Amino acid sequence: MRPLVGAMMRSGLTFPVVADTLRALFIDVAINDILIDPSARTDSRISLLTGVHRKEIKRLRESPTVSAAAPEVVTLVSQIVARWVGSAAYTDTDGRPRPLDRGGPSSTGAAADFDSLVTSFTTDVRPRAVLDDLLAHGVVHVDLDDRVQLNTTAFIPPTGGEEQLFYFSRNLHDHVAAAVANISAAGTPPFLDRSVHYDRLSPDQAKALEEYARAAALRVLLDVNRRAIELAGTDRVEIAADQRRVNFGIYLYEDRDFGADGGAS
Repeated sequence: MRPLVGAMMRSGLTFPVVADTLRALFIDVAINDILIDPSARTDSRISLLTGVHRKEIKRLRESPTVSAAAPEVVTLVSQIVARWVGSAAYTDTDGRPRPLDRGGPSSTGAAADFDSLVTSFTTDVRPRAVLDDLLAHGVVHVDLDDRVQLNTTAFIPPTGGEEQLFYFSRNLHDHVAAAVANISAAGTPPFLDRSVHYDRLSPDQAKALEEYARAAALRVLLDVNRRAIELAGTDRVEIAADQRRVNFGIYLYEDRDFGADGGAS
């Protein structure tokens, strides 16, 4: 919790604000995750389970909930970048994202242009508006031949922006959720949660290992993205009754050596 507490204080979040938020979360988890039987969700039962006073439970139950929906730019831009780097229609023979003609009436006739990429996800927003947004976020640039070129192999949100905070929240939640499920499992842990960790490295050795790990992680993420596109296909499908989501992430951290042994776990 120490890194989170530090981030909260640097962002101006005081303990009373965080405590009130956490109190509401205790109640929400009790109602939606613990007390499966609706008849058991009385204020008295919730108070016993959470330790929160019944008056506070009543107040917080009547408070509006905060939406956890992804910002619109996250949903659209991340999908566009993922398909651009992962689909054979938009990559060259080496698997690198191709520069795309803009499309529309002035298109050179390429089978896959920028407009077709955008309209494969949405027809509610004009491709020109999407291009302006991608340019503003630094995701793409337009070259001298008036083609749209991808600047990155992933959507990297601006620091401190709404989009970055969304990914921070989702990835932190999913990593903790996977770890909790694993330590709570009676048998085989259901989720992947492994790491390679080494200490007693010189600064140069640590830098070299970090650079190698970054490159290896990027290769794996791009490979998983291509496989996801193959499995999901490019056609829109109706929402199934049991629709699932998968979040595969990799993290890298470097700090001072506190004396633990290295290895893999």
